[in-house]
Amino acid sequence: MRVSRPVLGLSLLIVVLSVVATLVPMCWTGDRIARSILTTRAQAVALGSGFYRHDSLFIAAGFRGQDLITLGTGAPLLLLATIRCWKRASPRRVLLLVAILAYFLYVYASMAFGAAYNELFLVYVALFSASLFALAGAWRAAAAAGLSATAGTLPRRGPGVLMLASGAVTLAVWLIPILSALAKGEPPALLDHYTTMVTYALDLGIVTPLALASGVLILRGNPAGYRLAIPLLGIIVMLAPTIIASTIFQHVAGVVFSPPAIVGPIAGFVAMGGFAIWAVVAILRRVSGNDAVPTV
Repeated sequence: MRVSRPVLGLSLLIVVLSVVATLVPMCWTGDRIARSILTTRAQAVALGSGFYRHDSLFIAAGFRGQDLITLGTGAPLLLLATIRCWKRASPRRVLLLVAILAYFLYVYASMAFGAAYNELFLVYVALFSASLFALAGAWRAAAAAGLSATAGTLPRRGPGVLMLASGAVTLAVWLIPILSALAKGEPPALLDHYTTMVTYALDLGIVTPLALASGVLILRGNPAGYRLAIPLLGIIVMLAPTIIASTIFQHVAGVVFSPPAIVGPIAGFVAMGGFAIWAVVAILRRVSGNDAVPTV
């Protein structure tokens, strides 16, 4: 099997652009004074400072944590996966490339559509586009990655239940505050000065249905379920350190959290990330290929 050179070229482009997109905010020296504004709903919102000066304080600090993980973990992993697939595109290597590309698509779809306009807007759009088409190409190669031939030996119950749980948890986490706000006739608490909830839309409209569908298909032994699960598992694995880093940056920036609001999400994402790592390793161990995969 092979991954096309354009797909691998796009992956390398993503690495380069993501380094730019994360280093520029870190090195930005202007506009260090935080401000607050009054929204069209007559609500006072504290804004961030520095490069993310047009985003709310909560979101701006979260972006800084996300940048740290993307630069320190995401970009190196994507570079390594791309180089390995360039040398020899084994089924396991292609599936890992799919998992990492899914994280970049998730992050930069959110940035392109959800971040307040800034000097890197075109970079976000380029990263979103490159991630989308690279993932599509890699996922097409993954369709021939030996999953159909080995579907009968792949683990079902653990990965299947995990995907169903992930879909259910995502549905509850985002749907409950929206329904609560609708019942009160108020905007969601974290809407701040934004016009819509981009992350909510992506998670409820795309991630949740795919997670539930993959869980059902895996439990039925359908190899399509595993192909759907791998990119979602990649996102889950990377979200655990991202949530931790973002929460730390938000706390340092002055965002006030109650102890349960800190411990709950972090513990939940760490547990989910740990299960996701187990599921990825368990699946890859049984996929045909010569790469060594750790025993779980």
